Amino acid sequence: MLRLLCPLLAASAAAVGAFAPVAPPLCRHRTAASPPALERSPSSASAATALQMSDFGSDFASAMPEKPQQSMKEKLEESATSFIADMSSRLADGVDPPPEMEALREARDGDSDEGTLALRVYELMIEQGMRYDIDPETGRLSPTQFDIKKNLDVPEVKAEFKHLYSYGMELIKRGLLSLDTGKEVVTKRLIDRTGLTPEEFDNWLGY
Repeated sequence: MLRLLCPLLAASAAAVGAFAPVAPPLCRHRTAASPPALERSPSSASAATALQMSDFGSDFASAMPEKPQQSMKEKLEESATSFIADMSSRLADGVDPPPEMEALREARDGDSDEGTLALRVYELMIEQGMRYDIDPETGRLSPTQFDIKKNLDVPEVKAEFKHLYSYGMELIKRGLLSLDTGKEVVTKRLIDRTGLTPEEFDNWLGY
């Protein structure tokens, strides 16, 4: 397992946004195509407005007060709040949230430290991806009947596992998860779901 846990530490920072936890569930449906952007014909009025706004240059931005610096804990608490709100709003009618959501809420409201908050965000992120299907038309989440073990050859399945794994490695690199905790989460919540051994999981992801 250490062979799997170590190689991505150096590269994961560039690939993973460690505080954007709202990950899409496994790609079990083709998502609806995005509507084309509305085409607008430029008018003389809009061109004049653009010209006038450009006269401000960078003065407008420099006149704005600087945002206060957030601590790591504040960033994680904000991330937790956004994640809970987003997932709650997307659960289909009658669908219960996973217990990991309440665990994250308790960690946030209980003044937990950075490590606990990061762990709870990561756990909920994994469970959202593993337990729910997303409706391609509405974006709503419903319990999945998808059999992961029988679909390991589906590229989207491998990509989702790799994304979730890489996110955890970034948390370890930043010192928000210990190596032992990260190994435990990856084993229990990712590897065990595939039915593979740690060595087979390594090979499956290409490490």
